[in-house]
Amino acid sequence: MKRLTLTATVVMMLSGAAFGATVDEPSSYRMEKYGAPVPATLKGARVVSTEEAEQLWRDGGAIFIDVLPRPPKPDLPAGTVWREPPHSDIPGSVWLADVGFGGLNPEMEGWYRDSLAGLTGGDFSRALVVYCRADCWMSWNAAKRAIGWGYTGVIWYPGGVEGWEAARLPLEEQKPRRPEGQQ
Repeated sequence: MKRLTLTATVVMMLSGAAFGATVDEPSSYRMEKYGAPVPATLKGARVVSTEEAEQLWRDGGAIFIDVLPRPPKPDLPAGTVWREPPHSDIPGSVWLADVGFGGLNPEMEGWYRDSLAGLTGGDFSRALVVYCRADCWMSWNAAKRAIGWGYTGVIWYPGGVEGWEAARLPLEEQKPRRPEGQQ
């Protein structure tokens, strides 16, 4: 009985540390381990719940941007045909794959900047809802980058596709937009 109580106490302590832990907002981009608990804040952005994201989606005034990376192509035997697995998004979203890494090469950074300019028509106050998956630093990084470029309507949705799906909201299959010349 004593051993069971000790085991239960250790399990409760460990799970409490994992679930009750707060993550401080870093001053710069997250550069590794992107699938990890995220902070509750992003300076310069409005952070929204699933309910708030749904209302923005229903109102239709915000641009929803998914920044989840494309799945890497596996090492396959020569001649094997590979198809990317289907990707579900919040309906009407634009999938700007791979722009949420902490460090972007100049071409990808330029493509992301140009994509935002095109989507907003150059309106830096336009509402941009940036998301990927739950506990994903990619959306935090991408939203932070947009704020750094002067966008003032940045909205970060940390619940991502999982939060949306858990609320039984609709999803649609999406293909990523790609920089010119990239397949």
